[in-house]
Amino acid sequence: MAKDRHYRHVDELKPWSDREHMLECVAWTPEAPDVMTFTFKPDRPGLWFRYRPGQFVTLELPVGPEPVLRTYTLSSSPSRPYTVAVTVKAQKGSIGTRWMFENLKPGMKIRAIGPLGDFSYVNHPGEKYLFISAGSGITPMMSMSRDMADREPDSDVNFIHCARSPDDIIFRWELEYKARYLPYFQTGFIVEEVKRSQLWTGLRGFIDKAKIALLAPDFLERTVFCCGPEPFMATVRESLEGAGFDMSRYHEETFQPVAPQLPVAVAETSGEAKPFTVSFSQAGKKATCEPGFTVLQAARSIGVRIGAACESGLCGTCRVMKLSGEVDMAHNGGILDEEIEEGYILACCSRPRGDVEIEA
Repeated sequence: MAKDRHYRHVDELKPWSDREHMLECVAWTPEAPDVMTFTFKPDRPGLWFRYRPGQFVTLELPVGPEPVLRTYTLSSSPSRPYTVAVTVKAQKGSIGTRWMFENLKPGMKIRAIGPLGDFSYVNHPGEKYLFISAGSGITPMMSMSRDMADREPDSDVNFIHCARSPDDIIFRWELEYKARYLPYFQTGFIVEEVKRSQLWTGLRGFIDKAKIALLAPDFLERTVFCCGPEPFMATVRESLEGAGFDMSRYHEETFQPVAPQLPVAVAETSGEAKPFTVSFSQAGKKATCEPGFTVLQAARSIGVRIGAACESGLCGTCRVMKLSGEVDMAHNGGILDEEIEEGYILACCSRPRGDVEIEA
């Protein structure tokens, strides 16, 4: 059967929706040791991707009998809306990413949830920018850099990236190319170690206030975006604060595992607090939910599966439709206002205020 190759402008297409469609892998590209970029298109023609540079998606990976959920920042740019890409690093002992390296090939389809996230220059604009990243934390910075290069090539960006060695600098050649052809785009690299066989004339060691000032002398005037391991970001924060930087212009992104949600203490009333009933319409089951517990905890107590990755209201993976009842939801940006208006909630951070019915 011939593929649909009819040319369409973007305004003739519909935005891809994670509620209805899957992603199809179209390419994989090695970037650095244990680092790979996977590129996807919508699983059906006539769609395009709409998101903000720096946002993330959660992929449902069929690793075993039960799929695992992993959250990755998009390294692609929304200025090129026909495909999306994630650039992932396989850490020691990783499960989902290793499965992608060994199994995910062009033609395979997987489910994605998102895009979501507030970490974007679109949400936090500035006159000049300083991007500081380490390791795979480079991905949101790359998405923003690519978007700026396409939309506003005269943007003033200073990009500092830290890596273990010169060979571990992800997107090194593309960044150096941008620094050559974009008038106000500068790059600076810091590596921890250099082997005798490697030619390197740049900075060595670990990031600190002196190296930031050397690579970006006007950093006090810039809006800073930082992403990397938590100890790395803590060092950057301390360096900026020590220099008198206005931290209202500092933004960071991290995905740290969280402990399972504990019940929230419920204020004492004159009467004894009674448990609520949480009904799951698709599963045909009902759970008893003590005050202060979440919808996700209620689902797990009776074996109803609701996918959850971050369990802190950030990734949006556990989004479900609330058919009736009221909940208290304290999320961290993992759900859009229009989705809340439609009746969606995040199960991991929604605590029933009474009997609730969920479409799950």
